[in-house]
Amino acid sequence: MNKIQLGTSDLSVSEVALGCMRMDKLNSKEAAGVINAAFESGVNFYDHADIYGGGESEKRFAQALELTSIKRDDIILQSKAGIRSGYYDFSKEHLINSVEGILNRLDTDYIDVLLLHRPDALVEPEEVAEAFDTLHSSGKVRQFGVSNHSPYQIELLKRHVKQDLIANQLQLSVMHTGMIDAGVQVNTKQKGSIDHDRAILDYCRLNDITVQPWSPVHGPDGVFLNHPDYGEVNETLKLLADKYETDHEALAIAWLLRHPAKMQIILGTMNEKRIRNYSSASEISLSREDWYTVYKASGNPLP
Repeated sequence: MNKIQLGTSDLSVSEVALGCMRMDKLNSKEAAGVINAAFESGVNFYDHADIYGGGESEKRFAQALELTSIKRDDIILQSKAGIRSGYYDFSKEHLINSVEGILNRLDTDYIDVLLLHRPDALVEPEEVAEAFDTLHSSGKVRQFGVSNHSPYQIELLKRHVKQDLIANQLQLSVMHTGMIDAGVQVNTKQKGSIDHDRAILDYCRLNDITVQPWSPVHGPDGVFLNHPDYGEVNETLKLLADKYETDHEALAIAWLLRHPAKMQIILGTMNEKRIRNYSSASEISLSREDWYTVYKASGNPLP
């Protein structure tokens, strides 16, 4: 498994990470198998959020980790906070309370990374800064970042927050390429030229913020792999898979990893076989021509 530096931090992380949103659906033994499958595949990074399974996913992870031989210091834990029932909340009180809950459920003294989950329209960056200072100085959170944030939302935070924002978790896949399309279609009247993401990909690259693609095998209607509505892109991935001595599912992850932004993929599967297969994408390096072949097959014309 290839490692990358997470943002400007000193964290060396696997370029494929395991997202634990669905871990609450497993029992402790099953969850331990999932964690082991990821770890044995070279994954040292595990992504959580306080809302996943109503907090049960974090609890299950902690219970399962006890059933493995993996030590806390062997892995990097990330969690997210800021989503409440029906609204968003980046208040100092809520962020600090959320982290206390996260630490309790994960049965750990600290988390390596805390992300602000979804942009809070009522954000007061001064309060966020106070919360980050408290959490950082107490040793409860070592690094900070955001999720689903635009460039100016990040700039607003940076005006007050002392700590570097090292990651931005964003939806990106072969069939969800908006942040790439806008750059390819710049100065055209094509549909893809509409920039819904405010050049967030270029912004993150310029500011050494690691992009963490979530839902990396999802399209508009769920998983696109092996789905009959996505025949062309699946067929293209299958044809190219033979060339790279892999299968089309791993190639869909390798397509993301080929981007020079040095992204960190957040897998969402709880299937051990798929975890091992997706993780093998770290060993694949697509040619420029093949990357564009997949991009065009996903419905993106070149100008």
